[in-house]
Amino acid sequence: MPADALVVTCLGNSSYLWAAINDRPENFYFEDAMGLALPFALGLASAQPDRRVIVVEGDGGLLMHMGALATVGAVAPDNLTIILMQNGVHAASGGQPLTNQGLDLAAVAQSLGLARAKTVTSTRELKIALTEMLDRKGPEFIAAKLEPDLQVVQPPYPFNPVVTKTRFSRAIDAPHYIPAIFGVGRMESLD
Repeated sequence: MPADALVVTCLGNSSYLWAAINDRPENFYFEDAMGLALPFALGLASAQPDRRVIVVEGDGGLLMHMGALATVGAVAPDNLTIILMQNGVHAASGGQPLTNQGLDLAAVAQSLGLARAKTVTSTRELKIALTEMLDRKGPEFIAAKLEPDLQVVQPPYPFNPVVTKTRFSRAIDAPHYIPAIFGVGRMESLD
């Protein structure tokens, strides 16, 4: 992974495990917003065109906001890599099965315009796919087929969305928006 890559993770174990493995300011962890990791990452890829953006999304979240994947196909940001955790369930909300567990989501991604989309079924295949995809321009899509694991791991520290947002905003040098009750808000530096 490039040292300056921006990583966006969906809610639950994806965020908790990534924080435990590689916590850094350039990570944005979603905790309670199913399906918003990909739309956020797409906007980030557009706003930060010189940095690789890697998003880890769940199949339940992707199906909730399929329009985001269609937009990725249309916009084709060359700095976006999508890693889909395809376990066939809504794991973060209790393990309810998806409405159509048999979908080939890599084929769906291809039909939406992502020419480089593939399904992997082992750790070895995932490592190879990631190495290949991070070495070339995107958009890239990897559907990692997994067995459902409903055991929720604990995050390495209590997540606070305000702290996550502020830390990430500083890491990408984004201005801070100060809303106004009436009238127009203003932008200020976080420093």
